[in-house]
Amino acid sequence: MPELPEVETVRKTLTQMILGKTIDHVEVYYLPMISPHSLESFKNKLHHATLDAIDRIGKYLIFRFDTINLMVHLRMEGKFFLKPSDAPRTNHEHIIYHFTDGTSLRYDDVRKFGTHGLKHDKELHTTLPISKLGYEPSDSRLTKHVLKEKLKTDRAIKTALLDQTVILGLGNIYVDEVLFCAKINPTRKARRTSLAKCETLIECSRQVIDKAITLGGSSIRSYTDSLGVTGRFQNELKVHLKADELCELCQTPIRKIKVNGRGTYYCPTCQKR
Repeated sequence: MPELPEVETVRKTLTQMILGKTIDHVEVYYLPMISPHSLESFKNKLHHATLDAIDRIGKYLIFRFDTINLMVHLRMEGKFFLKPSDAPRTNHEHIIYHFTDGTSLRYDDVRKFGTHGLKHDKELHTTLPISKLGYEPSDSRLTKHVLKEKLKTDRAIKTALLDQTVILGLGNIYVDEVLFCAKINPTRKARRTSLAKCETLIECSRQVIDKAITLGGSSIRSYTDSLGVTGRFQNELKVHLKADELCELCQTPIRKIKVNGRGTYYCPTCQKR
């Protein structure tokens, strides 16, 4: 699944490739993917719309047109391809945005879980699920006191950090890396996290996410960026996917366990309970 650094990489790449283009028409081949679900309304609102900017809120891409905003979530395997408008459609290209210059942006999604919704500016931060999202690691509003309040739960810290209302943008890969950086056992109850450790968690989250964004995210498992950008952060992983390999700090073998059904990697020495 593309996580925040991967989505940010897609945003930056698309900004370079399609900013300023104007939509000629849209083709939708899987109606449940769009909102409003009225096909004609979706097409009409984007007709002759010009792309002014591409922003991101968490894992949501916000295509800001001059008349409307298109909010996209890639979910498990959503990808974008830029092709000539007359290129043959492949089986998994469910939405095609045709531009007036003869190019097209193809949304490819094997599992059909992605969403494309139209929102006005005032709706972006007031509608679910965005209205409930937490702060990103880089947001100055994310303080140790704010995080401490959000961690008042008996859930494991690994599970709590995967909750996007706690810290926005931490997925499975990056939570493992953040917890290793902070020297916190992933099974520890979240409510037992001290203020000092909350501050450490915020700093580690910033370090890990910033580095991942710089390196273009992680191209592992099923997710690979389709726009010619390959992530390199997978070469920097300390624990994730490294079961039985030796911890670089203490030479203890990395363990893999399940925490609330999620594969979790940690060092039993550096991250004692």
